[in-house]
Amino acid sequence: MNETNTKENTANWPILNIAGYQFVRLDGLSELQIHLRELAKSLELKGTILLAEEGINLFLAGLESSVNAFLKKLRENPAFANFSTKNSWSEHQPFQRLLVKIKNEIIRMNHPTIQPDKGRAKFISPKKLEEWLNRGKDDLGREVVLIDTRNDFEVEYGTFRNALHFNIKKFSEFPQAIESELQKLSDKTLVSFCTGGIRCEKSGLYLRERGLEHSYQLDGGILQYFEDVGEAHYVGNCFVFDERETLEPNLTPKSIKRPIKNKAKNG
Repeated sequence: MNETNTKENTANWPILNIAGYQFVRLDGLSELQIHLRELAKSLELKGTILLAEEGINLFLAGLESSVNAFLKKLRENPAFANFSTKNSWSEHQPFQRLLVKIKNEIIRMNHPTIQPDKGRAKFISPKKLEEWLNRGKDDLGREVVLIDTRNDFEVEYGTFRNALHFNIKKFSEFPQAIESELQKLSDKTLVSFCTGGIRCEKSGLYLRERGLEHSYQLDGGILQYFEDVGEAHYVGNCFVFDERETLEPNLTPKSIKRPIKNKAKNG
């Protein structure tokens, strides 16, 4: 089955899965937590919503009408007026329950100077990355190095060909892990990536903080690359934090049962 037909078929599945995040300064977290929990519960949505002073990160699933109703109400809040999601479909609800939590960070890095809500790192679109990878160089003729910021077990399921990774157990280990590589990477163009883009919002800023000016983040992460490009230059599948386990480059679920040592999402 080709990719187009597969996407058409999955669109007939009843459960819409959304993933999205936004770095924006938030106040009144307790009230927002109660409001979003009650809203999602009333619409019979399941998944996880993380709230912090730096923003929101969510993974939700349910009937399309319910998901759209949730997003409509969410965007009525001026802070989330431009909130966007990545969408995929499944035959069954991939989450077992609804969780709405307040955290210190929506993705934990333990590096207080990195504040994406005050400005993004430079980013590159999936199509532009494909163009660079096709010729092996960026627009200025510099070597392109892909940096996988995900945890070690996620990398095992699939990653970009020849990507650099560090066998980290949680994202907060990334700054220390890459430290020994900074000198050899200084004359390269770096593109950091993760599942949906949230970790790279911080890794991209960190690389620039450490003096690597020719560094970018892959806008929308692997999932956006799958949607816009497909499987070119990618080997394997993409691990996702729900019962679907992995998504193929055509964004269809493919369960691959194997031992997982650590599934800490907010690490």
